[in-house]
Amino acid sequence: MTLPLPRPVFDANASGGGLGKLPDWDLTDLYPAPDAPEFARDMAWLEKACADFATAYEGKLAGLDASGLLACVRAYEQIDVVAGRIMSFAGLRYYQNTMDSERAKFMADAQDRITTFTTPLVFFSLEFNRLDEGHLTALLAQDAGLARYKPVFDRMRAMRPYQLSDELEKFLHDNSVVGASAWNKLFDETMAGLMFKVEGEEEELNLEATLNLLTDTDRAKREAAARALAVVFDRNIKLFARIHNTLAKEKEVEDRWRKMPTPQTGRHLSNHVEPEVVEALRNAVVAAYPKLSHRYYRLKAKWMGLEKLQVWDRNAPLPIETPKTVDWDSATRMVLEAYGAFDPKMADLAKPFFEKGWIDAGVKPGKAPGAFAHPTVTTVHPYVMLNYLGKPRDVMTLAHELGHGVHQVLAAGQGELLSSTPLTLAETASVFGEMLTFRKLLDGAKTQGERKTLLAGKVEDMINTVVRQIAFYDFECKLHAARREGELTPDDINALWMSVQAQSLGDAFEFMDGYETFWAYIPHFVHSPFYVYAYAFGDGLVNALYAAYADGLPEFEAKYFEMLKAGGSKHHKELLAPFGLDASDPKFWDKGLSMIAGFIDELEAMEA
Repeated sequence: MTLPLPRPVFDANASGGGLGKLPDWDLTDLYPAPDAPEFARDMAWLEKACADFATAYEGKLAGLDASGLLACVRAYEQIDVVAGRIMSFAGLRYYQNTMDSERAKFMADAQDRITTFTTPLVFFSLEFNRLDEGHLTALLAQDAGLARYKPVFDRMRAMRPYQLSDELEKFLHDNSVVGASAWNKLFDETMAGLMFKVEGEEEELNLEATLNLLTDTDRAKREAAARALAVVFDRNIKLFARIHNTLAKEKEVEDRWRKMPTPQTGRHLSNHVEPEVVEALRNAVVAAYPKLSHRYYRLKAKWMGLEKLQVWDRNAPLPIETPKTVDWDSATRMVLEAYGAFDPKMADLAKPFFEKGWIDAGVKPGKAPGAFAHPTVTTVHPYVMLNYLGKPRDVMTLAHELGHGVHQVLAAGQGELLSSTPLTLAETASVFGEMLTFRKLLDGAKTQGERKTLLAGKVEDMINTVVRQIAFYDFECKLHAARREGELTPDDINALWMSVQAQSLGDAFEFMDGYETFWAYIPHFVHSPFYVYAYAFGDGLVNALYAAYADGLPEFEAKYFEMLKAGGSKHHKELLAPFGLDASDPKFWDKGLSMIAGFIDELEAMEA
């Protein structure tokens, strides 16, 4: 069980007053405390359950009848629930303060024990994948309860061509705690511990506080923050290059043994998406760079009275924008009203997050950066993490993560194995929630200046979500391809980074010395290779969905809730069919991108 990655938030933190009382997590719905008897009980149960499962089923799957196989799958699912509950509790505590050595040890020890306990289960997917196709089809036809799990079986069996021997798979499982997961932890703890001396600031700032200054109204502060980031990244660049080299090489070795055709294949399989669909998305976005990011940033340079934008201007507020702080109660009201205007049921699903300690919003020393919604397990509920500073974009982040939370609550009815949504679809509800909130604010704009500010902010967020993430994806593709040819120096990685930055951002930008190291702080490259295209997939999909909603598609709300309830039980083709959409159609992505282009058209028209 791994924790989700933070979404790419582009404004971060520095504690400030005036926000009202910010909520903290109440993790007692998982366990009362680390030393609670319930935690020890579940850990002991898990150890016995894993051993009993292996004794009962290893080497025997082929001889099970339909009801026997269903009992086996349900036993496996229950193990998944308990292991997930334990690791959710340990991981969420750790993310509250990654600098606390007790929390780090607690999580590491829990992970070690669970890895050891679950090693005997490795046989299950391997042996299941060796079942004869005709035999399995016959069993599914005999038992509706078993047939319900067919989407899970299909995803498992997609790995059949890449499966190793039982012994090697067990070795990889055991070795995982000292492989990628150890390098991930090193990256997280290093990032959490970095401090930045920003000119003009009295005290050293952490990463989030320094990134936050890149959205300050004062251009000198933004420049000072960017230069401080460059200094510290450069000082640590050899370590970050070592982490990336090691993880990319480890992936290459495993992919080679598995005979994966490309470094991206594993991600596409886990996302249950066809490579050609991702390629169509990538190509559509890259082709649209000139009419999206290049065009928008030329507009922004004009608004700011600059010949060229510097990297510290990318997320700068507009000169016409009045600095605005949104307190927590106002943010809560804005998002719940936007959700409720779509459908009161959606607001009702979101309210418990605010009322029951399901959100941790404040900025605290050692707290993980960014924001996420973690589903925990289907027998409990999700938890949302934010680093809330009261900026308008923070309100959008709240709307985004609550969308995830609502999705996770609705999908929980599918049960543990079927609730989990592939990354490509996991962003649907979050981006839709953001869009609802944005549209409500846009409809309420009282002046053209306010409308312009909202539109520009939304365009920047969409560029960050679509253009920037596809540029990240291209960077990863180049990085993994280059690593296959040999060890990469920091300069090698820097050059790959700059090649995609210049292409995606366009001729409105100049790049300061030091910006070439800014790949170093992106967690997605370390934690989950090729994750990033899911953001662009989700944004494009939601733009197409929202267009169907705005056009008055009959019973849209009911269809939308059904889609969220489906969790991971349906392929993207099945989920989108009721809306008349098909992500495998290359023209599909142009629909989503045209919405962003339309916003830029409106901004350009305001200049006429």
